[in-house]
Amino acid sequence: MALVVGTNCGFVTTAPVVDPNGAAGTCDNASVAQKDTSPAVYTKITEVGWWCDAETEEANFEIGLYSHNAGSNKPNARLSVDAVNAKGTGTGWLTVAVDWDITPETVYWIAVQLDNTATASKNDQTGTVAVASSVVIGTTSLPETWEAGSTQINYFKSIYAVCTGGVTGVFVPHYYQKLLVG
Repeated sequence: MALVVGTNCGFVTTAPVVDPNGAAGTCDNASVAQKDTSPAVYTKITEVGWWCDAETEEANFEIGLYSHNAGSNKPNARLSVDAVNAKGTGTGWLTVAVDWDITPETVYWIAVQLDNTATASKNDQTGTVAVASSVVIGTTSLPETWEAGSTQINYFKSIYAVCTGGVTGVFVPHYYQKLLVG
């Protein structure tokens, strides 16, 4: 299966479980962010994950969420982060449970940073005509503010965030309002 926004990258409602079978791109010693717009009515992120496509040495990885810089079409300020996560040495989806609030229909950047490994760690990506991700090479943590000089790449990356709905208001019919108010 190729990378498809809403299925195995970007905002999803169900975590992916199969290999996305994209082209493997190096991801260690870097911060990578995937751009997407949060779906309507979804107000929370409960899990962030990324596909590790190579068996490499143990390393720490971070996951984060960034606001959108419309002027540069890149990530802007870090909104949330989970900074201590063990990569392990195998391949597969690496996931972290989170409890992050989001605003529906808002552009965000879902980010992953992986410390340097002796053997190049890789994650899947799929080329596209739309600029979909940004990379900062040589990072040891997700920056508070994304670097303006980061590289923009025309790839969907195998990074996702599971989002869920939340109650944003309760509808009370007019005739019940009169009964409640008196």
